[in-house]
Amino acid sequence: MLLLRTIGINSISKRATPFFKSAPAQQLSKRFNNINKRFNSTIKSNKLELTPEELKLANQLTWEEFLKLRKKQRFISLIGSGLGAFISITLTWGYVSQIEIDPTETIFGLDTFTVFIGGIMSMGLFGFLVGPSLLGDPIFSILNRNIMNSFKAKQKLFLRHIIKRRVDASRQSMNNPVPDYYGEKIGSLKDYRQWLRDGNEYKRKAREFL
Repeated sequence: MLLLRTIGINSISKRATPFFKSAPAQQLSKRFNNINKRFNSTIKSNKLELTPEELKLANQLTWEEFLKLRKKQRFISLIGSGLGAFISITLTWGYVSQIEIDPTETIFGLDTFTVFIGGIMSMGLFGFLVGPSLLGDPIFSILNRNIMNSFKAKQKLFLRHIIKRRVDASRQSMNNPVPDYYGEKIGSLKDYRQWLRDGNEYKRKAREFL
């Protein structure tokens, strides 16, 4: 009986061995990555699905008008970054200037002036990063409040199109970087056509393993 069990186990292991040989770790990893990509793309596409009402709103703007507004939004976001950095530095400087500083004291082993200057610069960087969301976007919304609903609907349609057309970032290299993965630099139809050409060039180089 024990002999039969041993023979059965050996026969099963022999039949199972070719499967594991034919599916090494690299192939399993590639399969998992492909499944993960399809899963993520499905989630993103579901989030960007437009209702019939949103489609009507999106059609109220032409692509040329939308891209001009998008370029304007990016410019206002840069202004918001500058304003955020300026306000943060000004407020921090106003606070630091009221503190009595002893030149002989150190903070964490560093000179007091060095620490304060570093703090002021850090707050300026923080203001620069949060400026677009706290200042730029509200300003853009106020200036274009009459068409914001149409703009947001068109933005969803645009992002869905970008996700469908953009290249596979996993095949990038030092000699073949990803061309504007999120389409942030697209500000006109000319820019969009150039973005498509750059994507085709990226795919060609990826096929040739450059």
